Amino acid sequence: MITQLEITIIYALLGLGVFIIALVVLEVITKFSITKKITQEGNIALAIVLASIIASLGMIISSAIS
Repeated sequence: MITQLEITIIYALLGLGVFIIALVVLEVITKFSITKKITQEGNIALAIVLASIIASLGMIISSAIS
């Protein structure tokens, strides 16, 4: 039988996988490198937008899993 801990780990890995795929897709569909804009150019506005996307994806994944 699968224990509750194993189910939790599976859901956590599934959520992380979806999250990583979403970030990679976001990086690919933009015309510029998000990583370069934030780290090298210091674009704070883009960092805030990315943080809001990360938070909303986390909420969506959390509600989908539970």
